[in-house]
Amino acid sequence: MSDPYASRTAVHEQEVDGFGTVRVLPLDPAADAPLLHRWVSEERAAFWGMNGLTEQRVAEIYAHMDTLDTHHAYLVLKDGTPAALLQTYEPEADRVGACYPVEPGDIGIHLLLAPAAPGEARPGWTAGLASAFVTYVMLVLDRRRVVVDPDVANEKAVARFAGLGFTTGPVVVLPEVDLPDVYIPEKQAQLAFLTREVAFGG
Repeated sequence: MSDPYASRTAVHEQEVDGFGTVRVLPLDPAADAPLLHRWVSEERAAFWGMNGLTEQRVAEIYAHMDTLDTHHAYLVLKDGTPAALLQTYEPEADRVGACYPVEPGDIGIHLLLAPAAPGEARPGWTAGLASAFVTYVMLVLDRRRVVVDPDVANEKAVARFAGLGFTTGPVVVLPEVDLPDVYIPEKQAQLAFLTREVAFGG
């Protein structure tokens, strides 16, 4: 079977020891919408905020994001198989920027992991993927600090980021966003930060 992603140019590719090859590809809103719709429609993805949306609406949301200079979406592959959805954003251009003192060199991320196959054990999965996307945002994009803002009730995500070395910050209330192209409800978020010094030891 041919690789449907082979024709796409990765913004980052990395061999992660003991894990596999991780490629970070710019999202194709139309081509990737069926896959993303399956992911975001699952109960486990409720905190992503897209439960109940149609595939068409998911495609429209990411097509709109594709027009922005401040927000970007990527499909992360592990050994050629879709493994995660990564979004990056400039905090000062996002609602989180109103909730903490943004510093030069900050970059925000959202991460949605692909669902595991039934009965599949994935030890080291998040850490393996994280080593690649943290390298991408910090070294390739030359950023000093990553900020994340999972829902405070999403205990799995909060614990996952803590396990990756993120330092827990304040709990904040992210304001509602009500624009013609996007609506995002108010959210109580647990901020957490990862510096380049912690991630790479210098």
